[in-house]
Amino acid sequence: MGFFRAFSLKTATVKKHYLSLAKGAECQVTYIWIDYSGENLQCKTRTLNKEPTGIRDIPEWSASWMDGNLIEVTLVPVRMFRDPFTLDPDKLVLCEVLDSNRVPMGSNQRSQCAKVMEEVREFEPWFGMEQEYILFGLDGRPFGWAPQGSPFTRVNCAVGINQVYGRDICICHYKACLYAGVKICGTNAESLPSQWEFQVGPCEGTEMGDHLWTARYILHRVCEDFGVVASLDVKPIEDKLDTSGCHINFSTKEMRSEGGLQYIEEAIRRLSRRHSQHLRVYDPHGGADNMSRLTSQSSSTSSFHVFSTATSCRNVSVRIPGHVSRRGCGYFEDRRPAANCDPYNVMRTLVETCLLETCEENDDVEAS
Repeated sequence: MGFFRAFSLKTATVKKHYLSLAKGAECQVTYIWIDYSGENLQCKTRTLNKEPTGIRDIPEWSASWMDGNLIEVTLVPVRMFRDPFTLDPDKLVLCEVLDSNRVPMGSNQRSQCAKVMEEVREFEPWFGMEQEYILFGLDGRPFGWAPQGSPFTRVNCAVGINQVYGRDICICHYKACLYAGVKICGTNAESLPSQWEFQVGPCEGTEMGDHLWTARYILHRVCEDFGVVASLDVKPIEDKLDTSGCHINFSTKEMRSEGGLQYIEEAIRRLSRRHSQHLRVYDPHGGADNMSRLTSQSSSTSSFHVFSTATSCRNVSVRIPGHVSRRGCGYFEDRRPAANCDPYNVMRTLVETCLLETCEENDDVEAS
C-alpha cells in the first residue's frame, strides 16, 4: 500500500502539469450513464467547440452496450454539472440510455420516474438521500485496517486516526461535489472505520436521482486518485453486523406546512400496507440484498419481514424525526433503501404509494 501511495503522489504531480496546459475555446464534456446492471457507472469524453450554456447545447452520442450481446445505444444528456477534475469550462453530463428505437434501456429507470413526478408536480415532492459507503484497498481489505481486522469500537461521527480512516477522501469528495454543483448537504463517519456517509438534497423530483448518481460518479473518480475503491455493497464485511444503506427523506408541501404531521402519518400508513412491494425495488436484486441487511440485529436496521415505525428511533422501517414531531410538520425518513439502490426506482415507488395509489391491506407482511 505504501508503494501505491508514493506512486499516486508522483502521478498527482505529473497530472497537475498537464491540467495546467493552456487550451482554446474548446470544452471537454464527459458523458456519464448507468450500465446494464443498474448499479455501475460508465463514462467517456468528447470535445465541443465551445462551452455549452445549457443541456440543449450538448449533443446526443452513441455508446456500446454489453448485456449478453454488444449493441449500440444512444446517450441522451439530461443534467449538466461542472467538471471538478479538469475544471472550468469542462462539464460532466448525466445521460439516459435509449435503444435504436429510442426506447429506454432496462436499467434506465429515470424515464419512468420522470413520468410519475410529472403526475405529482402539484404536491411539490422533496427528497433527500443519505448514501453510505465503505472504502477498500486494492488488496480487498477495508482501507486502513490491519490484516487481523479493526480493533476499534464501533462509533458514528468518530474523530481521530485510531477511529476513522479515509477522511481526506471524504473531504475531497465533498469539495468536488460542491464545485460540480451537486446538492451535497453533509457528510459524516459511519460506525465502521473507513465507512462514510454523504447526504444529498433537498431536491425536487428526478433532480434527486440525477444529483445522487453524479455524486456517486464523483466519489468513484476521487477514489481513483487515492488508489482505493468505494463499495456500495449493503453488507461489506460478512462477519460484521454493520451494513450500508441509502435512507431517503421525503416530504410534500402539505407535510412541510403547519399541521403537516397528519399527512406524514397518512403516508406512513400507506407505506405499511405495501412493505414487500417496496423492498422488491429498494435494492437492484429484487430484495435479496436487503434480506441480508435488514435483520434487526443492529441498533440502526429494522426487520425485513415486519414493517415498523416510530418517532426518534432508528431501528425501524420508517421514522419520524423528533424535531418533526415537536413542530408538527416536516418530513419522514424511509430507512429501508439499500446503499446500491437506484434512486429513481425508490422515489417512483415512494411517490406512487404515498400520493397516487389507493392502498388496501396486504396480508403478505406484518406491521407494527
